Amino acid sequence: MTASLVLIVIMAVLFAGGVYAMLERSLTRVLIGFLLLGNAANLLLLIVMGDPGAAPFYGASDPDAVSDPLPQALTLTAIVITFAVSAFLLALIYRSWQLGQADTVQDDAEDVAIRERPTDEDAMDVEVEEEDDDATTDFVGTEAAPIRLLRSDDVTAIRDDAPADRPYRRTRADEDGDDR
Repeated sequence: MTASLVLIVIMAVLFAGGVYAMLERSLTRVLIGFLLLGNAANLLLLIVMGDPGAAPFYGASDPDAVSDPLPQALTLTAIVITFAVSAFLLALIYRSWQLGQADTVQDDAEDVAIRERPTDEDAMDVEVEEEDDDATTDFVGTEAAPIRLLRSDDVTAIRDDAPADRPYRRTRADEDGDDR
């Protein structure tokens, strides 16, 4: 199986251009990038298919002369998926243009706050003083434990019949021979 070097270079250029265009903030450029990626994927599937042959349903006597139908089916599926996502992106672009007269994605408050954070590692390090060491705890004692387990001994409305890894306590009903 020999693939044409020209097709491989075109496919690589389409992939690179598609990824570059999808990294832009404009939704129109994202759409163009997605279309380039879809065409590059189709070209990749056609390159992988190999040499063209007879149609699989034509009834050729030599099985080696028949082309593989799987890449053709995958290419048709990729075309349909590219069309559907492109239609969705077009709807997003149209709605964005209706609402804001622009198709660029704007930063929200969280993005701006993250961008304005100091990036110097020394500025982000906070030194712990000796006095603060007493305030930290590993939740060893029950006073500082974040969760308190309640049992039927604590609250009478709790029915504590869940299985547990503790020894079985005999009750008066067990001594009488009643089964639960």
